[in-house]
This record gives sequence, C-alpha cells and structure tokens, in this order.
Amino acid sequence: MSEVRSSTGASAPTVLRMILGRRLLDMREDAGMSLDDAAKALRVTPLTIRRLEKAEVSLKPLYVEKLLQTYGAGQQEVDEFVGLAEQANEPGWWHAYRDVVPSWFSAYVSLETGAKTLRTYEPHYVTGLLQTHGYAGAVLRGGFPNDSPEDLERRVDLRLRRQNLLEGADAPTLWVVMEEAVLHRVVGGAEVMREQIDRLLEVSELSHVSVDIVPFTAGAHVGACAPFTYFRFEEPELPDVVYSEILSASMYLDQRSDVVAHLEAHNRMSLLTSSATSRSLLNRMRKEYS
Repeated sequence: MSEVRSSTGASAPTVLRMILGRRLLDMREDAGMSLDDAAKALRVTPLTIRRLEKAEVSLKPLYVEKLLQTYGAGQQEVDEFVGLAEQANEPGWWHAYRDVVPSWFSAYVSLETGAKTLRTYEPHYVTGLLQTHGYAGAVLRGGFPNDSPEDLERRVDLRLRRQNLLEGADAPTLWVVMEEAVLHRVVGGAEVMREQIDRLLEVSELSHVSVDIVPFTAGAHVGACAPFTYFRFEEPELPDVVYSEILSASMYLDQRSDVVAHLEAHNRMSLLTSSATSRSLLNRMRKEYS
C-alpha cells in the first residue's frame, strides 16, 4: 500500500488477499530469492511479483502454485494456499454496491470489515459507522448532489449495512474522536440532529465503542487536519494501516512512521476531553435541537 488510490485504480483487495500476499513475500525472502528470481520462475516481470505480494492484483492459482513450489513448499501447503487464494479472490459483500461505490472505497470497506481495532478522527461529520439513516442521507445528498434518489438510497443502505460489524461477540473496538463542530453543523435539520445525538449517546454506552468530543475550548491541537481512520488487525501478517482522504484523492498508509504519527495524534486528541465532557456536550446540544 503506502500509495494514493483513485477511483480508477485496480480492484480492491480483501483482507485475506492482503494476508496471502504478505505470506508470499515472507516465503520468497525465507527462500533467499529476489523479485527477479521469482519473476523468472513465472516468466513475468518483477513488477508482477511485487503486485502479487502487495495484493494489488488477484492471486492467480497457477501463479501461486508455481511460486510456492519454487519456494520449496510441500504439496499440502501448496494445496491449502491455493484454496485460500481462490477464496480471497471472491468479491466481498460490498461488491453488490459497485455501481455506486468507487473501487478505492471498496478497499476501505474491506479493511473496516477485517479490522479488530478502529480509531477514527472526524472534524466535519459523525463517522459513517455511527450515522443514522436520516443523517447519512443528508450527508450523502450533499456529497453527491447529482445522484438519482435510487442511487442515493443505495449509498445510504451500504453505509448502514457497514454498521453491522459493530454487532455480535466478535465486534471490533471502535474509538471515535470528533470535533465539537460536528455537533453544531446542522445536517438534515433539527430532528435529524436530535436523532443522531441520541444514537451517539446510545452507542457510547457500549463496552467496545468510545465516543470522544473535543470541545472548542481545547483550542489549536495536533489533529486539526483531515479526517483519518486507523486500522489494526488480529492477523500478525498484516501491518497497521491508516486511511486518509482529501477532496481529490485517498491514501492508504502502512509505513511505520506514518502510522505512528496518526496514532499519536489520536492519543493526544483523546486527552483533550473525557467521557464526562463528551456526554455533557452531547446532552447540551440535544437540548439545542429540541
């Protein structure tokens, strides 16, 4: 990763594909082989091997089988790996929304679905995983003013379906830091805002969800920048990843220095508030919209 992905990029990798790509890299290095060596075994360019290892392309079973044999893997391991590669190439549930979702955001949903821990910073809007139907519709209507009502509703439906990952015994930990400005931005009208704040108060009671609101009184701070999401995975093969976006591009970062910088920013912002302060702000703003 560590690159900008646009809506014209390659198909989004699933988390399993990323894990298998990382394993291919480890097996090649354990075998003492270079990218050139592996490329010669497949009669492809070194770039093709690199893209396989980075999960930027689908894992072709014939390629995978030949590479593992070249790296000295036993037949049982080869068969198991090929089976996982075929599974990894299957599109995720969000593929059904490909008509309204760009490929770069499909990568985000894959990371979100596979993460064990998510930390997000939102200076403008309530994070998508906690939005109500009315709030999501108003946000997306503003972002996609030319959408037909049908396409807009599909975008909203996808956003709400993503929230299913917060349910169940294996739900990930979600830690949200938002600016107080989010509560003052009237999205969809007073009733929509009141329902949205009720939702935030409700989920903040869950043991695996934290909602921190940085008050205006905190002044200037390190996180006053673009929104970002930090992903940590249970699988040791996967590095921590940070997603950030600007108006015309999105970035998936896994370089240690980039990840640590965002993680430290999130930690510092969380120290600017408390659970009591956040709930007080939510309750005060709810009254404002009554």
